[in-house]
Amino acid sequence: MAQEWADSPRNSKERPQTRNSQDALDGQARPSISSSKGVRGNTSFDLLNESSPLLSPQDPESQDGHTSPRPSHPSTMLDCGDDDEEESKSVWYLFLLTLSIGGLQIAWTVEISNGSPYLLSLGMSKSLLALVWIAGPLSGTLVQPYVGIMSDNCRVSWGKRKPYMLAGAAATLISLVALAWAREIVSGVLGIFGADAASYGVKLTAITFAIAVVYILDCAINTVQAGIRAFIVDNAPTHQQEDANAWAGRISGVGNILGYLSGYVDLPVLTGGYFGNTQFKVLCVIACFALGGTVVISCLYIREHDPRLEGPPSDEKLGVISFFRQVFSSIQRLNPQVRKVCDAQFFTWMGWFPFLFYITTYIGQLHLNPYFASNPDLSEAEIDTAWEKGTRVATFALLIFAITSFICNLILPFIVVPSYNPPTNLSRNQSFHSARSPYRHGQPTTPGTPGAMSASMTSFFPPTPSPSSHSRLTRLLSAAQIPWLTLRRAWFLSHILFAICMFLTFFIRTTTGATVLVGIVGLSWALTLWAPFALISAEISKRDAAARKLGGGAAKEDKAGIVLGLHNVAVSAPQILATLVSSAIFKVTQKPRGSAGDDSVGWVLRFGGLAALVAAYMTSRIGEEAEKKKERKGEADEEMGEGS
Repeated sequence: MAQEWADSPRNSKERPQTRNSQDALDGQARPSISSSKGVRGNTSFDLLNESSPLLSPQDPESQDGHTSPRPSHPSTMLDCGDDDEEESKSVWYLFLLTLSIGGLQIAWTVEISNGSPYLLSLGMSKSLLALVWIAGPLSGTLVQPYVGIMSDNCRVSWGKRKPYMLAGAAATLISLVALAWAREIVSGVLGIFGADAASYGVKLTAITFAIAVVYILDCAINTVQAGIRAFIVDNAPTHQQEDANAWAGRISGVGNILGYLSGYVDLPVLTGGYFGNTQFKVLCVIACFALGGTVVISCLYIREHDPRLEGPPSDEKLGVISFFRQVFSSIQRLNPQVRKVCDAQFFTWMGWFPFLFYITTYIGQLHLNPYFASNPDLSEAEIDTAWEKGTRVATFALLIFAITSFICNLILPFIVVPSYNPPTNLSRNQSFHSARSPYRHGQPTTPGTPGAMSASMTSFFPPTPSPSSHSRLTRLLSAAQIPWLTLRRAWFLSHILFAICMFLTFFIRTTTGATVLVGIVGLSWALTLWAPFALISAEISKRDAAARKLGGGAAKEDKAGIVLGLHNVAVSAPQILATLVSSAIFKVTQKPRGSAGDDSVGWVLRFGGLAALVAAYMTSRIGEEAEKKKERKGEADEEMGEGS
């Protein structure tokens, strides 16, 4: 299969270039179901039964040697989402598949946490700074769908996502260095023409240059992110999409922790000034190494499917008008399940945006309220000094937030019931004997696992050589699952928890209380980084895998790049709207800077709580995979009854 040879780091010269040669490889890699169980009359059904990941596995032969009857309607079988035949991946594979998102998170954290103080140090006003930070959601709304469409149509032999991951990473590295040394670059270039480095013109040019670089940086980061997210969907089996996205959340959590911890270390002193003489410069250099290294490692280890096997790309020229036409057309064709997730994400991020951007200000204000109340006539310099201390206190709360989120990302996959089970139809030798290299063509990278065990569990605890030992481990880990807690329900509860925490800001009066509150919100953040991506990725993966194994490319609405790009529109667009609403709330409720009792940020956070309640309602409309399986089984039974 394409999945088998694409995942192998060896035998790159043996890649099949046509569908026929690919089928031949499959025949050598493992016995076909049709040949092992007797010849069927319809060869198209033989291929469907052998390859499609959306079909229930072949029923084991009974003692008399006969197989159980199966539904024969092709469309019903294609939609059936029971256990598939895709091989399970090892924890090492999933770790390296998602590793690059950790480097991306470090780069993003550096920009978000340290970008504002740096830009203000260049002489930029706060009103202009607000316009600069719209670059993130604006570029996310436009760039990710564009990159998604382009990568879907890429036909480079070594993968359709890797070119955009590598190009985006290179642009990000250059942009980070250019931003960190913006003042030196501008003054050096203009100094050639005799301009004074301390002049107003040089200062204004440095600000303009920095703004341009920020927009380029955000476009580059969104290019990398679009490539990485589609890369994960393309290369993780359907039943391990939840697990792969859980790993992405864990690695992102590590990136967040490292980013916030760096705020407590004097990096120029620690590095001896070798990477720069300011904190921001050293952080940018570290981010360059982290992003560049992780992207290269993921690209070298993970082999994508050869996109040339998917058929020719779209011959439509992607201009401005055709781009928007294709985006709107893709929105109309969205899978109902994906559409519901995007609807929930719109209101989810309308709630999260105020929290992520203003929670430090909220905690800092709580910390400084007693000081401002007892010192009403502070100078601007004294107010600045006080706010520097308040920001450091708030940064500690964000560190607790990141640690809580990371711990939840480790634990939640073990207690949430998986939507998909691993394949159950592998042979005993494949299931329990792994003497062969796990990287050879036709061999699972992780031995087969019982369907009762979640993909998250098996990637941490692969089956032991002893079936009895593995059975005990299966029962032990399965006992940790909460039977009613599906991924969709866990995400629903996270919205409720987030809304409650935002409304509790009515009663929080101390920094300690706010820190505890922010730590609790880390649970909701863990599910925000996991649940929507897992739900959408699984939906895309099962459709794409079915299309590949039936010998053709996926339908336009099922391509991972454009669907994930549209999902990011649902994430980015509400941030622009939330910015406008927050500005209106600030205008009505904000007190003069340095005043005690300024609760304007609290009202913005409560607005986010209202948005979270709407997101909870939208999440409740998302279908459960188990319910869809029952519906499909009922439809198949009805069709079989009509046929008989």
